[in-house]
Amino acid sequence: MEVELAVAVGGLYAAGIYLVMRRSIIKLIIGLSLLGHAANLLIFTMGGLVRGQPPVMHPWETRLVGGFADPIPEALILTAIVIGFGVQAFAIVLIKHTYQATGTEDLKDLQSSDLTS
Repeated sequence: MEVELAVAVGGLYAAGIYLVMRRSIIKLIIGLSLLGHAANLLIFTMGGLVRGQPPVMHPWETRLVGGFADPIPEALILTAIVIGFGVQAFAIVLIKHTYQATGTEDLKDLQSSDLTS
């Protein structure tokens, strides 16, 4: 299972880096989103995959034995997802206003436009 997830993480990173290097702002935001999802999946994979075991101990147990699910990576990923959605929403609104002000979404055209006057 870890090998398949490692391949998925590598694919997400590759697609994210490819999209970040494109000239379109929308592709840049999608690429950043893919990079965030790849990082979340990497944290999840590094936390260890345990099927059928809860992330809690029973009241009668005094120490962790055997396989158990670690709740810390899951909590970190949930927090990262919420923050990522907030950043994406802000970036989409920023792109919309930039497009309305300049009439283009091409990064090269935005660099050459004069927005200060």
